[in-house]
Amino acid sequence: MGWVAPLVSVAAAQQASATGKFNQSIQERNALIYEQEKERLEGKLNFDLARFDEKFRQLQGETTTKIVKSGAELSGSGLRIKRYNAEQAENEKNIITFNSKVAQSKKMEQANFARMQGQLARMEARQAELGYYAQAGQSLMTNYG
Repeated sequence: MGWVAPLVSVAAAQQASATGKFNQSIQERNALIYEQEKERLEGKLNFDLARFDEKFRQLQGETTTKIVKSGAELSGSGLRIKRYNAEQAENEKNIITFNSKVAQSKKMEQANFARMQGQLARMEARQAELGYYAQAGQSLMTNYG
């Protein structure tokens, strides 16, 4: 019956290894999800910028119409208004882009962190596995050595 303890330790080692691999695979899946979210944010940025450009073109068209309808010429203050609008639009696009890039960076950082957690889980499981194998060896040495 001295062989039971080593067998139990070997089974525990195998279970520790399987658990570590499973936990690592979960974290790897999480990392992939974060990377997909980053890609989604990139696509959303492109969509948001295109939508913004369309709205800005409409605004500039309405501004031109109002200037002309008021009887003023499209020069002087009318052009200054349009130029100011263009400058503000560029600033807004820069803010939209910056915010999106920050969010994308956070997703990549989360992906990297998930991978590190997965590697850590695997290393911890490996340590436990080795401990169980050592325990099995010690039991064999004690019982049969």
